[in-house]
Amino acid sequence: MAEENQTKSRREFVADAIRGAGLLAAGGVLGSLVARSEAQTVWQIDPDRCVQCGKCATNCVLSPSAVKCVHEYAMCGYCELCFGYYVDQRADDTEAAENQRCPTNAIKRNYVEDPYYQYVIDEEKCIACGVCVKGCRTFGNSSLILQIRHDRCINCNECAIAAKCPAEAIRRVPADEPYLLRMKDTR
Repeated sequence: MAEENQTKSRREFVADAIRGAGLLAAGGVLGSLVARSEAQTVWQIDPDRCVQCGKCATNCVLSPSAVKCVHEYAMCGYCELCFGYYVDQRADDTEAAENQRCPTNAIKRNYVEDPYYQYVIDEEKCIACGVCVKGCRTFGNSSLILQIRHDRCINCNECAIAAKCPAEAIRRVPADEPYLLRMKDTR
């Protein structure tokens, strides 16, 4: 009789082990599906909703922020006076630091031909403050935008910047189309 109870216990143990393994496998498949669906989307800033509040610079879990200023060259007029580059109130049009909008000198001005200049963002220096983007949007053609750079972003489950964004401009987008460009004229 004692052997029969012991055998039953072994059978129950084996049955429970098989059920547990089945549940574990099902949970693993379900977990990988959830992880895969998360991996198929990434965080990005909608440039049409962004208000250049400066929170991208201070709320990212990374330092410096994974958000960087990006130049949409197709929209740019290659102006002599770029208000993403220059402050609107200045003594003259020299490239002196007091005449530049960017606090970290992350925008480089390159001569193309008279009167055209190309403005290039040095992303290593960019802190995502949005000052240049605001100047370009206010006085220019909105060719400077803020974007989350995915080679830097760790794709948090809950983006700290998105939680603090007053315009709710940060959302998940498909990973195969990770960058959002401006959809409407903001002037």
